[in-house]
Amino acid sequence: MLPFEELRGQQLLQEAEGYLELIFVLADRFELEMAIRDRLAQRSLHCLDQLPELMKRGDRYYQIWGQALQVMEQYQQAVGPLQQAAMLAPDEIDIWLSLAWCQKRCGRLDLAIEALEEALLVDSEEAIVHFNLACYWSLAEHSRQALSHLAEAFELDLKYRDLVDEEEDFDPIRSHPDFLALTGMIV
Repeated sequence: MLPFEELRGQQLLQEAEGYLELIFVLADRFELEMAIRDRLAQRSLHCLDQLPELMKRGDRYYQIWGQALQVMEQYQQAVGPLQQAAMLAPDEIDIWLSLAWCQKRCGRLDLAIEALEEALLVDSEEAIVHFNLACYWSLAEHSRQALSHLAEAFELDLKYRDLVDEEEDFDPIRSHPDFLALTGMIV
């Protein structure tokens, strides 16, 4: 590949990532309309389409592709690229989180849990991984695993306590005595 092509390819990857970052930054502050999210994600995908063929094989390419589809709520289509990204960059927690997110929404809690277990092998100190595992184990009605991961998430980062009340994924175990003790909730 010519140096110019490589430089242009890197710029396109950064631009594609930038559109996704805009979505995530804005979503933290405002409820973005689906049409706006889709338009930004489509721009991200358009950048990927312009990449030189040799650059359409890297983990960043697959991750951006999968996450753009995830943002557009095309979860089934996002799984393939995210699996490819995870295979190429198994140490990237964000890829495993995205893959698990999509698998859950495809009705594959087993595969979502499996993806997050892979993430724990990379870094067992990531509170969000434990929190999401707690959610998924709760939905699978495995209270022991759910409570264990929830306790770990709380230990690593107390902000996750504030998310429990609104998280519907905990509804299957919400009245469990150990859940109530852990969260300090009164029925």
